[in-house]
Amino acid sequence: MLSTIAIESLKRRKTTAILTLLSITISISLLLCVDIIRTQVKTSFTRTVSGVDLIVGAPSGQLNLLLSSVFNIGTPTKGIEYKSIAALQSNKQVSWLIPLSLGDTHRGFRVVGTTNSFFDHFKYGDMQSLEMAAGSAFTQPLSTVVGADIAKSLGYKVGDKIIISHGLGSVSFNNHDDHPFTISGIVKKTGTPVDKAVYVTLQGLEEAHTGPKHSPTSMLGRKPADKANEHEHEHEHDEQTEEHAAYHSEAFTPESVSVVMLGLKHRVTALQLQYQINQSKKEPLMAILPGMALAELWQIMGNVESLLLGLSGLIVICALIGLATMLLATMRERYQEIAVLRTIGAGPFTLLLLIQIEAMLLTIVSAALSFGLVAGLMSALKPWLSSTYGLFLSSPLFGQSSVIIILLILGCTYLISLFPAVAAYRRGLHAGLNANS
Repeated sequence: MLSTIAIESLKRRKTTAILTLLSITISISLLLCVDIIRTQVKTSFTRTVSGVDLIVGAPSGQLNLLLSSVFNIGTPTKGIEYKSIAALQSNKQVSWLIPLSLGDTHRGFRVVGTTNSFFDHFKYGDMQSLEMAAGSAFTQPLSTVVGADIAKSLGYKVGDKIIISHGLGSVSFNNHDDHPFTISGIVKKTGTPVDKAVYVTLQGLEEAHTGPKHSPTSMLGRKPADKANEHEHEHEHDEQTEEHAAYHSEAFTPESVSVVMLGLKHRVTALQLQYQINQSKKEPLMAILPGMALAELWQIMGNVESLLLGLSGLIVICALIGLATMLLATMRERYQEIAVLRTIGAGPFTLLLLIQIEAMLLTIVSAALSFGLVAGLMSALKPWLSSTYGLFLSSPLFGQSSVIIILLILGCTYLISLFPAVAAYRRGLHAGLNANS
């Protein structure tokens, strides 16, 4: 009966009630959005690179190796010699290998020397492969593939030529003008550091620094050919270029690279291989598990999410205070209603419960509306969030933290509604005294 009376009372003050309902709904929706994004950002951050089981480089610290290889921040202090790369490639536990050579830039953007294996095996988010928005991967030694952000900001398209510069400064006086790279492909937007990087072939990168090399060991698994074979090979190469066939950049043997990413045949052997690499005496190497390193990096940045959650909580409390203010402001208007209720036998405690039920009803309806609003909003924005910010929403959206948030909001509503409820209780006592007198 009290719930029915509370609903009818809110209907009589529907304009004020609807405005209060909207205020609480928006506040709860904001808090739920922050909580979801906080959780999903952490998950997406730890999946900036997925499918890579180990990252191997010179001993320089776990975070430094992670930042340089995944986020293109900083550079390793030392490279990895080719003999170590060959040993890793021949390891029975290794399924594939991605070499990365760092240290150059293009108009302030990082240049990464690699092979076509990067585009074949590198994954991000929920094991999503890299896709080309235009063009293809490397087709010749001086090919380059640029990220989506670079292509958009600098207006590049397939076929354009670019010049890379030595060093990591945004302005360089050591440009490799004699070795322009031709854009063969543009990577589709990923929302990861891939969008802000320029990828070139290892062979092209070495030629830009030292000039072209013609040595028997320049191509893996190939023997020196005679002139006829060389002519035949050149003819085949021309045909492949015309057909935009994939350039076999894996065949080039670099003297050294900065970092190597490994994919294993069985992920359970990652810890074992990591230990073997870290204990190697042939060349000092360091192997890290990217998932663990990303989790460690997130802990350093975790204070930001707590701050956002706290600010959203304050917004909800302000909305609930507005609810209490609304209920207090209507006490004068409800004097006759309280008098009628007292006349038909409702005690002061009943009036106290009535006000609290009204407040709880508004909050419960607001919470239900917030869940529906946030679920619809996240579903609609899911493609945009993944392509623009690399935020990949995974189910379920609402976890244990969302339930805890709603319970805390209901508890705060109960406490805050005590102020208008006590006012109604006192008014009920006063009305009872007047009736008796």
